[in-house]
Amino acid sequence: MPTPELLEHAFTRAAGAPLIEGNAVRVLRDAAENYPAWLEAIREARHTVFLENYLFSEDEVGLEFQRALIDSARDGVRVRVIYDWLGSLLRASAGYWRTLRAAGVEVRCFNPPRFVAPFGALHRDHRKMLAVDGRIGFITGLCVGRQWLGDPSRGIAPWRDTGIEVLGPAMRDIEQAFAQAWEATGPALPPEERAVRHSSAAGTVALRIVASAPGLAAVLRLDQLVAAAARRTLWLTDAYFAGIPWYVQALQSAARDGVDVRLLVPGATDIAMLRPLSAAGYRPLLEAGVRVFEWKGSMLHAKTAVADGRWARVGSSNLNIASWMGNFELDAVVEDATFASAMQEMYLADLESSTEIVLERRRRFPSIPLRRRQPAQSGPPPAGEQRGSASRAAAGALRIGRTVSAALSEQRVLAPTEARLVAGVALVLVAIAAVIVRWPLIAAVPTAILMLWAAVALCAKALALHRERRERGLPRTKLVRTQGLSGSSAAPSPAPEAGPPDRLPRGENRLN
Repeated sequence: MPTPELLEHAFTRAAGAPLIEGNAVRVLRDAAENYPAWLEAIREARHTVFLENYLFSEDEVGLEFQRALIDSARDGVRVRVIYDWLGSLLRASAGYWRTLRAAGVEVRCFNPPRFVAPFGALHRDHRKMLAVDGRIGFITGLCVGRQWLGDPSRGIAPWRDTGIEVLGPAMRDIEQAFAQAWEATGPALPPEERAVRHSSAAGTVALRIVASAPGLAAVLRLDQLVAAAARRTLWLTDAYFAGIPWYVQALQSAARDGVDVRLLVPGATDIAMLRPLSAAGYRPLLEAGVRVFEWKGSMLHAKTAVADGRWARVGSSNLNIASWMGNFELDAVVEDATFASAMQEMYLADLESSTEIVLERRRRFPSIPLRRRQPAQSGPPPAGEQRGSASRAAAGALRIGRTVSAALSEQRVLAPTEARLVAGVALVLVAIAAVIVRWPLIAAVPTAILMLWAAVALCAKALALHRERRERGLPRTKLVRTQGLSGSSAAPSPAPEAGPPDRLPRGENRLN
């Protein structure tokens, strides 16, 4: 069995984040607890406010945050905001951001469409965080919009979501995560802001701040490691679950080894056609002993995990390839028995408002009895209250792609429940083939346009890189193959001269 020291090093290397001692952490449930704490922190700011969120809505909630940010800026606080272009599209107008900028708030948009990056939309800033004065921070799954509050007067339940409040030395890493995203959208933060005061010890909680970026897969490595290390319990909540085979196998192995693995997912979906696709992914988990529950409320948007009563994760990362590989994400990984106990209690309360999905009739909840009962939330909100989600669509597309790939390559055994999905995809392909045969221009013209767009974008990128190489005076280099191990080999080409580190152009989605 791995020693605690070995697991500590493994977690640090997998997450790319050290364990930070001496923090105070508080669980915040839903918007009713999160939004007031955020607004209070903004109104009490004295030096800096860093707010980064995937989605801002120009509704009563968005306008309240707009007023709070403007008031802080007018009081001399340096207020900086990052929003994602796709996440806030059709939700917050250009006027919303102009009003903030006119009042002195520095606003940056992450990854707006650019002609030279036709596939740049695959990478999003999906983080949800707030840091104030290097003193208090929030890491959460909530965006800024009224759907998280619901509308009791109309019988619309709030969206279910989870966040945390952090005080202590971990604030340094939280603000460093913001600085990383800020630099990905333009010039870096000024040195004086990056060296802002940070809190000394504020409690006894140890945690890691996992700031993931496209291609790093830090949270994926950590999630797989936790699934492998858990010995008693692993309880997951996810809004857009679409586990890739490696992670599904990790959950199956844990369940078969006697670990109480549970997965809580939404029952109401913002894209109705994807619900059967989600259900098709349950069977491999259920057959291995993983217990799957569907939330009966309006929308479950939380992204959390708790394992063995001592480890927990809260943040923005969903259990799908978009979050693991394609997005900027931010999560707090807490190693504390008291915090984990609070997360377990909240999970059990959520199960009271959920329905278990089973393969056959059997006794429910055999391992841990439910100790509290809450009234079930009202049913799904009326049409129009929920909107399509890019993350949900990406998760559904990934599940379809995995199933079709498995059917064609026979890389895994398909579950019987996937028969309808495979047949449906086959019918769609037949229809597409018929359209191409009957009206070839319908397929040829869009394909040609996309290929031409990609070609022009690549030429523009090549020209920009060529100019950068000339401006920096970098010599051309080439690979030279050696002739063997005897010592006679071609002379190596000269190493390129050291130049300044790459700087991210505005809107570029890669790390320095």
